[in-house]
Amino acid sequence: MTVTPTYPSPLDDAALAATWEAAWSGLGLPAPAGLQARLMTAWSEPHRRYHDQRHLRECLALWQRWHQHALRAGELALALWFHDAVYDPRASGNELGSATWATRSLVGAGADSETAQRVHDLVMATQHDATADLVANPDARLMLDIDLSILGSPAERFERYDRAVRQEYAWVPGWRYRQAREAVLQGFLERPRLYHSAPAHELLEAQARVNLRAALSRLAE
Repeated sequence: MTVTPTYPSPLDDAALAATWEAAWSGLGLPAPAGLQARLMTAWSEPHRRYHDQRHLRECLALWQRWHQHALRAGELALALWFHDAVYDPRASGNELGSATWATRSLVGAGADSETAQRVHDLVMATQHDATADLVANPDARLMLDIDLSILGSPAERFERYDRAVRQEYAWVPGWRYRQAREAVLQGFLERPRLYHSAPAHELLEAQARVNLRAALSRLAE
């Protein structure tokens, strides 16, 4: 009997900690003391409504499910841990700040420069301006797909995400927010393929298109 994959529940504390240990073990390095706690504090900042611990836990639940598709699973896990570690909706450069934190932490823990650069590049990929060379990298494909997995989540979860993004941008006037948000969502919908990797495409693509159309309809009301 074939079991149809479903959108994952967020990882609990024990499972989340296991991904942290597995990531560093995959690099052959000990996890730096206190770093996970500092990251969790960052992911818990009060201004976060979507880019919060739940997002991190859902991303790592998908890493747990799909890590065998990665070339360097440990690097991918660490990139996910760091990818929104710096997040201020009023600022630009969040990805660079997150990538810089990741690079500094890896080098400080004894990682070689090539490893640190690959993790840096995976974090920067979440700017979602991917080039053909980037998308040709299996780890970058998974990074992008996992970061955008929320678009293909069940309708109730997607609507909660949609409201949370608006809360993060509560300081933006309604008309301006609707205009910008419509452009973002329509841009996703117009892509010939939202998800690059086979497991993500199978699990998320169809529902993502349903969700995006519903969100655009709500904006038009």
